Amino acid sequence: MPEDSSQPKISHRKKARNLMVQALYQWQLADGLAIDIEAQFRADNAAKIDWDFFHQALTFIINNSKEIDQIFAEKLDRELDQLDPIELALLRLGSFEFTQRIDVPYKVVINEYVDLAKKYGATDSHKYINGVLDKLAKQYRALEIKNA
Repeated sequence: MPEDSSQPKISHRKKARNLMVQALYQWQLADGLAIDIEAQFRADNAAKIDWDFFHQALTFIINNSKEIDQIFAEKLDRELDQLDPIELALLRLGSFEFTQRIDVPYKVVINEYVDLAKKYGATDSHKYINGVLDKLAKQYRALEIKNA
């Protein structure tokens, strides 16, 4: 069966998520405009990336960070400002996908960000990310979970 060229490859989306963690980390620590951060990442990364996803996620999260943070804040066992910057970036990304990208299955969202927490986060941060995203899935993807 021929490949649908209108859909980005899974590996390209995975690379975009990986870069998004780095981009959000940079933004959280140094601030800056989404357009400038995106331009820098595009210049520094010639690999095949799902740039549409990267652009949509980065722009939405930076422009709506307070709203995104409210999505997961009540699921935390600590204050937002006590989160590690990597955990914060991962939870923002996961919240973005749960609410804005319903085309991505909830299990994929959880698995991707747990894997990124293992890669970039502190020793047991993947367990924390998994717990919070699981709670978000039950809230924002209840129908999907029920039909799984």
